[in-house]
Amino acid sequence: MSLNELTIAEARDRLKKGEVTSVDLTEACLKAIDAADALNAFVHKTPEIALERAKAADARIAKGDAPAMCGIPVGIKDLFCTEGVPSQAASNILSGFRPEYESTVSAQLRDAGAVMLGKLNMDEFAMGSSNETSCYGNAVNPWRRGNDDTALTPGGSSGGSASAIAADLCLGATGTDTGGSIRQPAAFTGTVGIKPTYGRCSRWGIVAFASSLDQAGPMTKTVRDSAIMLQAMVGHDPKDSTSADIAVPDFEAALTGDIRGKTIGIPREYRMDGMPAEIQKLWDDGAAMLKDAGAKIVDISLPHTKYALPTYYVIAPAEASSNLARYDGVRYGHRATLEAGDGITEMYEKTRAEGFGPEVQRRVMVGTYVLSAGFYDAYYNKARKVRALIKKDFDDVFTEGVDAILTPATPSAAFGLGEMKDADPVQMYLNDVFTVTVNLAGLPGVALPTGLDAKGLPLGLQLIGQPWGEADLLNTAQVLEDAAGFVSKPGKWW
Repeated sequence: MSLNELTIAEARDRLKKGEVTSVDLTEACLKAIDAADALNAFVHKTPEIALERAKAADARIAKGDAPAMCGIPVGIKDLFCTEGVPSQAASNILSGFRPEYESTVSAQLRDAGAVMLGKLNMDEFAMGSSNETSCYGNAVNPWRRGNDDTALTPGGSSGGSASAIAADLCLGATGTDTGGSIRQPAAFTGTVGIKPTYGRCSRWGIVAFASSLDQAGPMTKTVRDSAIMLQAMVGHDPKDSTSADIAVPDFEAALTGDIRGKTIGIPREYRMDGMPAEIQKLWDDGAAMLKDAGAKIVDISLPHTKYALPTYYVIAPAEASSNLARYDGVRYGHRATLEAGDGITEMYEKTRAEGFGPEVQRRVMVGTYVLSAGFYDAYYNKARKVRALIKKDFDDVFTEGVDAILTPATPSAAFGLGEMKDADPVQMYLNDVFTVTVNLAGLPGVALPTGLDAKGLPLGLQLIGQPWGEADLLNTAQVLEDAAGFVSKPGKWW
């Protein structure tokens, strides 16, 4: 096994025993990254920074005061601002932007001794479900459909993170999740991704898409790795007014593997018309595994689920249109070339037309429309009210004694890049059908691989937990991971 194929837990233990150095791990990952340009996962490589931090981590480990993530090579999604390193949110409008500051989450990982290998590909401003809206080009899934050479999506928006983890280019990666952008890519690539409770991770220094929905989280190879990495990412941040000042448990210590007496809900509204038989079987098998582990399986109702997608695609574009108004070509990033006689209005128009891609333009237009004077009450205010009802559905179920909810993570396995290009945009949005409710309600959710489809592609299940219940949620996920025994890896073709 190459060093870059280790899990975070395995690497941490070997680092502490002195069996391997962070420099060794980092060099193995850098070599793998350079050999995997066909995946287009890493879009800004930072080998000098990586080796410098690896040497510092080794010195820290030698002194015996190193936290769990010390010396672990990770990738950082391009949405996180990183000091002195390009941070473009995969958009041409931020071309050349190198922040003079570090996002709180990436700073916490840095301070814990984690080694940044570079910046990862993503959908432009995190808007997309397939990583096909990036200014860097498509990220590619390392998995293939049997002997078919069709390039597949790694999911979006954290597609570069998912691809890098699945291909063993790094041991962990940061992602962000606004409507499923950690969990859907994890399901498409046979990896693990957790979206924490809204407010658990600071949003400071993360380029905003939809401020009331965005949340950072880790993407890793195993549930235990997610627990370890999440520990270094969470905590109260006074710079972020939405960051919660709440106690942080020891997530790894919570992985007892015991869920006897826990109640797992199966929402009847998630049994969608036309659900593929493979997804239904995966879901049924997952429920059976949890039952065999001692959990009680109950049917539950989340009656407002059918309104989740339209609600999300009103609220998210509305917030995006407000957040993206700051990109005007005045202070930073791309500025269009002006002609004689052009004024500031023409500069704004040309800069934004050149800098924003079609999907971002579409969502900004939709968001501006639903916030306009004539339609604010009809669309945005109504969506806010429905969002409250969706949250109440979950609150009611948890009040009745349900500890976690089991659902599919995605309605299918990964699809081919370009296969949806002629589809109605709403068809692409349907990829988020199982995930958006979690963001609307501000809940924690984790996706993990539990099987393969008929063509050999990974399929994932999702567990939804109670607010601030990441520790219990990860423990349940650990039980499901152990029972499923998913060990498949993509065949190396790149």
